[in-house]
Amino acid sequence: MNISASPALTAQFNPAQVQQGEYSRQKKSATKTDTELTEQEKAEVAKLKKRDQEVRQHERAHLSAAGQYAKGGASYQYQRGPDGVNYAIGGEVSIDTSAVAGDPEATIQKAEQLKRAANAPANPSSQDRNVAAQATAMAIKARIELSRKTGEAY
Repeated sequence: MNISASPALTAQFNPAQVQQGEYSRQKKSATKTDTELTEQEKAEVAKLKKRDQEVRQHERAHLSAAGQYAKGGASYQYQRGPDGVNYAIGGEVSIDTSAVAGDPEATIQKAEQLKRAANAPANPSSQDRNVAAQATAMAIKARIELSRKTGEAY
C-alpha cells in the first residue's frame, strides 16, 4: 500500500523524465541560469520549486508518522524544469499494511498508526484517505477478533 502526493502538474508531466528515489538538485552543464530564462520560464520554475517543496514536505509527514511500518524512504516522480533541473511533482511512501498475525491488539495499534501516517500531511490526497479508510477497516476487524477471543475466554 502506498500513501502519496498526486502530481498536480500532470499536463506538463513527461514520463521519460521520471526518476525514482531521491534526486540531488545539483546543476548540470545543461542547466540555464536565471538570466537565461524568459519570464514565463522563470514563473514555471517558481511553480515547480513550490510543488517540489510541497511534495517533499507531504512525503516527510507520511514517513515521520509511519515509523517502523514505512518500507524504505519516499520515492518521487520528477519533471525537468526549463532551467534543466528535475523537480519532484509527485511522490509516495510504501507502508506495510498487513495485520499482525495472531495479535489483534497489536493490529489495532498498527492500524491506528497507519491511519495517523495517512492523515499526517496538511492536505491528504485521495489515496491517503483510502489508506486511512483501509486502516480503519483493519482496526474494526481486529476489534471483532479481539472481542471473540475475549468472549471465548469466559
